[in-house]
Amino acid sequence: MIRTGIAGWIDKSLIESGKFYPAGCTSAEERLHFYSSQFPLVEVDSTYYGMPNKRNAELWVERTPADFKFDVKSFSLFTQHPTKPKALPKEIREGLPQALVEADKNFYIDKAPPEVVDEAWDWFRDALDPLREAGKLGAVFFQFPPWFFPSTRALTYLEQVQERMFGFPIAVEFRKREWLDESHGAGILDFLRHRGIPYVAVDTPQGFDTALPPVAEVTSPELAVIRFHGRNQETWAQKGAPPSVRFRYLYSDEELAEWVPKVRELAGEAKEIHAVMNNNYSDYSVRNAHRLAELLEAEAG
Repeated sequence: MIRTGIAGWIDKSLIESGKFYPAGCTSAEERLHFYSSQFPLVEVDSTYYGMPNKRNAELWVERTPADFKFDVKSFSLFTQHPTKPKALPKEIREGLPQALVEADKNFYIDKAPPEVVDEAWDWFRDALDPLREAGKLGAVFFQFPPWFFPSTRALTYLEQVQERMFGFPIAVEFRKREWLDESHGAGILDFLRHRGIPYVAVDTPQGFDTALPPVAEVTSPELAVIRFHGRNQETWAQKGAPPSVRFRYLYSDEELAEWVPKVRELAGEAKEIHAVMNNNYSDYSVRNAHRLAELLEAEAG
């Protein structure tokens, strides 16, 4: 099973383009109904910015076909990104130091009270449980920041993440080239295989310390993932750039075709392949997701 889709079906730039959703398709329910009639997969990225809501997950289950899948991006706190207190539900936020809450300053998971961390993980799992129970949870993506580099401490944290998410499929994406260099690459991939954690392959502009090479490897027999971030050399390293600027890139057929044999090779080793377009600008992502599916079908046929 090879699934193609995009990151964020309610992406602001996509909606404002007026090039994907039909006229009059304006509510969250209508958009999800339409999107899931076009693609078998979507990535939820709002869960990075704020804790997911269990009721939303229940509605996603109700509003999509039985074989539809959701990949869900991890909440920022769990991938060691800076997180503001207001991103947490009130019940959990109350466990933080009052001064931190009032100032709404960024904090990191290693500085948070252990009981707050435990509650946050519990909330996250519970919110996603409707997707898991319905068989609609593809994987939870843990996209780590550039300052998360290969080390014993980092691998220990990956083990802890998998244990925290026991019963939930996860996948990991790195943003530091050292993870796949000559000193670390083979060992890291073996580590992921031993743990059965899918490695998220990426397509990005090359030549940056935060851009990994387009290596496609199966590290879990269940799932392999590719995320397409575009190849915008000018904006990839631009600090503070919004997604619609940083990932503004429309892949050519030739560029997408580079991945067709790789996807087919992955499909020979993993039960399911997820190819997610994260080049969020206008309707670029949906156009490229449709086109990649066409190229894969043509190659198979």
